[in-house]
Amino acid sequence: MSLISFPNPVNEVAARTVAGGVVVLSLGTLLLSFVDHGFLWLTVPIALGFLARVLTGPKLSPLGQLATKVVAPRVGDEKLVPGPPKRFAQAIGATVTTLTVILVALGFVLGPQVLLALMVVFATLESVFAICVGCIIFGHLMRRGIIPEDVCEACNNVQTRLPQAA
Repeated sequence: MSLISFPNPVNEVAARTVAGGVVVLSLGTLLLSFVDHGFLWLTVPIALGFLARVLTGPKLSPLGQLATKVVAPRVGDEKLVPGPPKRFAQAIGATVTTLTVILVALGFVLGPQVLLALMVVFATLESVFAICVGCIIFGHLMRRGIIPEDVCEACNNVQTRLPQAA
């Protein structure tokens, strides 16, 4: 497996653990930004973490490593899900947090705070309720033919997602 690759399948427990870390980092940055706008620069490591996960999965992401190697094995049994939708979700996070960094660099405050709040909402949905908004968007794009079917064969084949009859 090369360095620039994303795992397929993905352990959903680890993905939800990463999302929990994103909640903590984003919420912490957001709350600190109300005390001092300078704390908005903490979005830089958040964005870099998303970029690392899009490019390499958990390999170069400290949060990804913590989730896959330490937390997820202690939280529960591995639950494998297709990787491409999770990578798409990470790409959305990378886009939002990179935009946040750009807005911070341009001197904006409210825009970055709104985007951080959005990250908190989406990451909370994933970590607490197993609702991956990026995965839902990915599915809609596949059904409309915008994302080719061969990108995620497991996403297309409902039989691979259903429990096998005894």
